[in-house]
Parts: sequence; structure tokens; C-alpha cells
Amino acid sequence: MKRKPEEYEVPPKCAYCKHGTLSADQKSVLCKKRGVTSPDGYCRKYKYDILKRQPPLRQKLPEFSIKDFEIQDSGS
Repeated sequence: MKRKPEEYEVPPKCAYCKHGTLSADQKSVLCKKRGVTSPDGYCRKYKYDILKRQPPLRQKLPEFSIKDFEIQDSGS
């Protein structure tokens, strides 16, 4: 069986599975196949659902002032 490209990028987790739903407290997954499971676990019935995964937030860039880009004269 061939793997899809997205299966190589994301490690399997019940939190991303088509059969599971994240609980209200986000500490467990309600799975149609296995019942209540851990969000980090997975089983043989795992099917990746791209819409359940949230990408990590971007890091904020540091703010610079004009003085950071001035060339200092060495006085020679």
C-alpha cells in the first residue's frame, strides 16, 4: 500500500484522526473505534484528517530601531 505525502510529514496522533473527536477539556479523544483514548496515541484504524491539525504559531520577529543600523565612526 502506498503512503500519501502528508503521512510522512505528520506523526500519527489520535488528535488528528478522522475517527476521533477531541474532548472539551482537550485531555482525551473520543474515538468511534476504540472509545476514550490519549491524544498522543494511535491505532491500526488511524486515518489522517488534515483539517484537525493546527499548525504551530509563528514566532514574532524582534523590533529594530534606526540606531541598530547606523555605522559607528571609529575616529581614525
